[in-house]
Amino acid sequence: MSKYEPLWKHIKEQDSDSLKMTYAEIESITKFPIDHSFLTYKKELTVYGWKVLKISMKYKTVEFGKIM
Repeated sequence: MSKYEPLWKHIKEQDSDSLKMTYAEIESITKFPIDHSFLTYKKELTVYGWKVLKISMKYKTVEFGKIM
């Protein structure tokens, strides 16, 4: 099981086609701060029908989108 599995499950449950989350929101779900390994683990999200669209280090946000 991936350390980001709780986040992937949360995103999969969303009804919208896109989702923007802050680093703090992600940390509240995963119980650890987002780190550089996220860049590797983000590939797992496609199994859940979603992908990472944009990571903003300036605003500390991550945008996700459903794969159509």
